[in-house]
Amino acid sequence: MNGMGVGRRWAAAVLVVAGLCACADDQEPSVSSPPSSMPSTTPPATSAAASVPPEPGTTVTTGESEFGVMLFDPSGQAMYLFDKETAGAPDCYGDCATDWPPVLTDGAPQATGNVRTDLLGTVPRDDGSTQLTYAGHPLYFYAHEGPGEVLCHDVVEYGGTWLVVTPVGSPAA
Repeated sequence: MNGMGVGRRWAAAVLVVAGLCACADDQEPSVSSPPSSMPSTTPPATSAAASVPPEPGTTVTTGESEFGVMLFDPSGQAMYLFDKETAGAPDCYGDCATDWPPVLTDGAPQATGNVRTDLLGTVPRDDGSTQLTYAGHPLYFYAHEGPGEVLCHDVVEYGGTWLVVTPVGSPAA
């Protein structure tokens, strides 16, 4: 009886291996195997950092408004600072950030118009996102205005005053 048990196990193992080979034949060729019509050459090794340029971040530009030249995004959405934030760190979260969404970026901020590159920066937010800063001030949009509108300069809300930002980094008069 022992001999028959070993024989059955051996036969079962052979069937399993044969089944695996049959399944392998039905699969698509792997990405690492070049098609037979292509030469099998290995490209020279390159560093990912050297071959992929850094991702550009959010662009900040300038435009005219009734408050003078100020910061906008490329679509004409006005950018604001919150005077309550004196330490350069964001303090607008929850309902505040719903009404005043932070200007976020996934890469290095870009400057156009009269924006000074040396004043552009970033600061981390509590949720791990990255917020744009200008002259050390975290930047925000107002959620209830469209491109080209500047409705909320010198508005007091959420314990501070919201002000548009000039190219030199100070609030507009």
